[in-house]
Amino acid sequence: MNHQVAIVMSEVFLRRLTPSLTAFVRRQQDYRIVSIHRPIAELKVLLTELNPAGLITEWLPETTDAILELGLKIPTVIVDTDFSYPGVVSVDVDDWAVGRDAAETFMRSGYRNFACLGNGLPYSEQRIEGFQSALEKGADCAVHIETGFEDTRYSESFVRPSSGLETWLAGLPKPVAIFAVHDPLGRFLCGACQQMGFNVPEEVSVIGANNDELVCGLTYPMLSSVAIPWNSLGAAAGEAMQQLISGETNTGKSARLIQPSGVVLRHSANHFAVDDPLLRRVMSYLSDRMQDAISVGTMCDELRIARRTVERKFKEHYRCTPWEMLCQLRVNQAKRLLTETSHPVSLISELCGFNDPERMAVVFKRLTGEAPSHFRRASVATRK
Repeated sequence: MNHQVAIVMSEVFLRRLTPSLTAFVRRQQDYRIVSIHRPIAELKVLLTELNPAGLITEWLPETTDAILELGLKIPTVIVDTDFSYPGVVSVDVDDWAVGRDAAETFMRSGYRNFACLGNGLPYSEQRIEGFQSALEKGADCAVHIETGFEDTRYSESFVRPSSGLETWLAGLPKPVAIFAVHDPLGRFLCGACQQMGFNVPEEVSVIGANNDELVCGLTYPMLSSVAIPWNSLGAAAGEAMQQLISGETNTGKSARLIQPSGVVLRHSANHFAVDDPLLRRVMSYLSDRMQDAISVGTMCDELRIARRTVERKFKEHYRCTPWEMLCQLRVNQAKRLLTETSHPVSLISELCGFNDPERMAVVFKRLTGEAPSHFRRASVATRK
């Protein structure tokens, strides 16, 4: 039997979830798409006429509550919130982990000055908390909240920086690493830096969140971002709807949280944004040869540089050895593949340069505190 499911969300969010939701069409979920930007009165009329067997919607301030207050009394899944509503399944990314990923990436790059740019929404606060909690004890983190984005569309870019942001940005010690809680804010920040004459990433390094290529790729310089596994989020929403339609009632408890899949480095924040040409050469070598079975000794021979000099400079700037940096690059890639693909661990170990699943497991657990198989199971479990 075909079950008609209404999807009430923005076009941007629908684009993210569509690849994973299409799999549920074969499982008798027949989707009807309605824009969440319609007036609530229109939504009520449309949903009443559709009379769907279920509803999948995204969380938006005020709008979500208004939809729930329509009293439709149908199985409902809300995506992108960790708020719990009676009789509803909530699915979200772990926003604290998003902030932690950004902070850890900046710290590996050797930054000492940190800041966060938020927008005042609940996920913004959680991502900033995660960022601050991951910083080394005693590290300062300046925070600025920039409003004015609520009525603009996600993909649009025309908001000018406020005088408050300009004052805040000018007063930050440079170089500074700034985490913008989502990609439009990151794009906005890069534009503000350009207007004020600050070089990105040399003076201001920027990491956004969501890894939306529509935003990141059209930003100058191209925006680094914490990747959200949208396929996992969509699969979790589709699976939850399937369970609700089948009569399972595990709702109203804590949200099902999906882990982010690491930072995708582009020009706005990377390990090459250092003055030392030797460090730039080494980081370029490690990034390009990450999949190869290389050693620090081999690298030094090929680059014709002294190993002791390289290790001393890495300790001074990145606070780790070249080998530790290579391991971290490989583990970050492994996390993305474990989260976003169904590749066997043996193939992932090869793609990440470990070439041995047992070796990968040892390094992965040392850096993350858990085995690759457990990391993947935890990610998959949130979808069920």
